[in-house]
Amino acid sequence: MCGRYASSRRPEDLAGIFEIEKWEPEETLEPDYNVAPTKEVYAVLDRPVRDADEKRPVRQLRKLKWGLVPSWSKTPEGGARMINARSETVHEKPSYRRAFAARRCILPADGYYEWVTGKQERDLEEEGKKKRPRKQPYFVLPADGSVFAMAGLYEFWRDKTLPDEHPQAWWVTCSVITTEAEQTPLAVAPADGPYTLSDIHPRMPLMLTPDRWDSWLDPSRTDPDELRELLAPPPPGLMRAYPVTTAVSNVRNNGAELLKELEGPEEGTLF
Repeated sequence: MCGRYASSRRPEDLAGIFEIEKWEPEETLEPDYNVAPTKEVYAVLDRPVRDADEKRPVRQLRKLKWGLVPSWSKTPEGGARMINARSETVHEKPSYRRAFAARRCILPADGYYEWVTGKQERDLEEEGKKKRPRKQPYFVLPADGSVFAMAGLYEFWRDKTLPDEHPQAWWVTCSVITTEAEQTPLAVAPADGPYTLSDIHPRMPLMLTPDRWDSWLDPSRTDPDELRELLAPPPPGLMRAYPVTTAVSNVRNNGAELLKELEGPEEGTLF
């Protein structure tokens, strides 16, 4: 799954990485080292610009709310629960299938946080049952320091209680697509483990390598079977993971110190 991540790159840097053609300075976000559900996040998407003479798709950097609200939803309350969409079923779930066919995006990150759980706890989680509190947090990122490009979906929702001209009449929300965690060795792993991403958690955000960015963002691609081919996991051996402070478990904590690599798990936590 993906429940927290870090996003500290400036929009100018993201514009160069993703070949952005349009972004609004007033939508600039501050670096966020503890991105949590319902926060505003950067998203890269291809979409025609409103009121433009030319209707071709334009590569844009937009500010969206994390937690997808389907267009048909009566209220936005469920968005906080819809932060992840499973790659195995995203093409058929009513909440995601329309966005999968027409509104795909990339959510750029430095990396994501995940908390190690014991085997019994993980078995309960996979069964959808309640589990005990999480343990040691780890930060997972590309070993070469490149951007972590998470596959995502976005959707528009109209608040019918507000007039058309109201600035909050339209919500634009998003969700991260997740896949099974890699079982192959990490490119860089802590000396005493975990040695694979699946040792940390059974799920992970689906990372798109640069060769898939254009195809994923292309709104003219709508065939579900062709799109599902883009959901294949990236090549193994691209990631690293290291332990970080348990302070990241509190959403109120936010700063570069959350990304500091620890020599080992904090006292009182277990791998």
